[in-house]
Amino acid sequence: MLKQEPPPAAPAASATQAASGRYEHVLEQFAHDYLRDRRSDRRWKTFFRLIWVTLALLLVWSMFASRHHGGAASGPHTALVEVRGEIAPDTEASAELINAALKAAFEDQGSQAVVLRINSPGGSPVQAGIVNDEIKRLKALHNKKVYAVVEEICASGAYYIAAGADEIYVDKASVVGSIGVLMDGFGFTEVMKKVGIERRLMTAGENKGMLDPFSPVSPKQQAYAQAMLDQIHQQFIKVVREGRGPRLKETPEMFSGLFWNGEQAVQMGLADGMGNLDYVAREVVKAEDVIDYTPRDNVAERIAKRFGASLGEGAVKAMRSMATIR
Repeated sequence: MLKQEPPPAAPAASATQAASGRYEHVLEQFAHDYLRDRRSDRRWKTFFRLIWVTLALLLVWSMFASRHHGGAASGPHTALVEVRGEIAPDTEASAELINAALKAAFEDQGSQAVVLRINSPGGSPVQAGIVNDEIKRLKALHNKKVYAVVEEICASGAYYIAAGADEIYVDKASVVGSIGVLMDGFGFTEVMKKVGIERRLMTAGENKGMLDPFSPVSPKQQAYAQAMLDQIHQQFIKVVREGRGPRLKETPEMFSGLFWNGEQAVQMGLADGMGNLDYVAREVVKAEDVIDYTPRDNVAERIAKRFGASLGEGAVKAMRSMATIR
């Protein structure tokens, strides 16, 4: 009698194949995801490398450009130096940067005259005085004229600088003047009383805590500060009188800190006429080509200023400058 063979184990083989298929699918999916992630990672790495290469190229270009900025001109030209923004140390309108530009402009044999294009509300009388003194020195040394061209505003310390120019040109709507000095700050004593805060200030020297915003005002110290401001004001007035000479039509309000539009400034002798940079270069200097000698921040400096500034240091500086002279 013949034995009947058992049927093949098809279900088991089918399950094994299904499991194997799922495993292969998982491996395939894993490989696909891995390759996709690797490609994405390479793309991001390439992107950041391109960014850094671009920044490096910009840095090299900016260093090269700043080194050759205002270089030797091919012929006679008008030398331009910009005075923009607040006049203070560590700004674009610091005495250090302006004087460096003035020196380069005067020393260039192709420059026929120097034009200060001013758009500034003023700032430090010390910085302005340093620039004014340098203008006088360079004019005497190189026998070249200096012209000031005012755009929107030339006030306070900016006019201190402009007074050193041979002639001042304005727009009829320019703001000119503010020949005065101020010291600003705050007083918190009344607020401290209401809140119940006690100020504990220790000094060696009776005037060491002078003008402390958290202490009551001392009439004696206030009078001393006012005398100092008056003296600086007289220095400012002297510079304006020397610079403008007989053109100045003095009035009781001229040195009061008031300011005027360009048309009034011309009438008062604070300015000589109407005109912009192109007009002065073309009609006054007679050298229409203009070369800019103003130092410019390069890319590295801008990045450092934007990302490297210390908030703590800024807060300390803000506290220390609560009483500033302008």
